[in-house]
Amino acid sequence: MNSLILTCQSCNTKNRIPADKQHLSPKCGKCGKPIDAGTSAVPVELTDSEFQSFVAGSSLPVMVDFYSPTCGPCKAIAPFISSLTKEYLGKVIIAKLDTSTNPGTSMHYKIRGVPSLLFFKNGHVVDQIVGAPPESQLRQKLDAIK
Repeated sequence: MNSLILTCQSCNTKNRIPADKQHLSPKCGKCGKPIDAGTSAVPVELTDSEFQSFVAGSSLPVMVDFYSPTCGPCKAIAPFISSLTKEYLGKVIIAKLDTSTNPGTSMHYKIRGVPSLLFFKNGHVVDQIVGAPPESQLRQKLDAIK
C-alpha cells in the first residue's frame, strides 16, 4: 500500500497517511487537528491479497482502474485518473490494480483488456468501462455512483 506524507497546517508536523485511509479525514499525530489530504490525494494501489477485503470493507463507492504499466491507453488516462482522485476524495475511492503483477483479481473479474474500470458499491460491481474513456464519461460514472 502506498502512503502520503502530509504536513499539518497548524503545527507543521509531517504525518504519514496510508493512501487507503486518506478519505477518512486524517488528523495530525502531534496536535490532533484535521489535515487536508485533498491536494495530495493519490489512487490507492491494490494487490490480489488485499483487493477483496478493501472493496468489500469500503463505506464509499470504489472505482478500480485495472491497468498495465506497458499499456499506452493506460498511460494516457493516468493523469486525469489522478486528478479525479483529488476531486472525488471523500466521495469515491479511486484505486488501481496492476494486472501484470496481480493476475488473480484480473482473472476473477474476467479482465481481458486494459484499461478496464470497474465501479463497486457495497462490495459489488455496479458498472464497468473497457478501454480509455473520455474524462466527461468517467465523471458521469463517478457522479452516478457517489
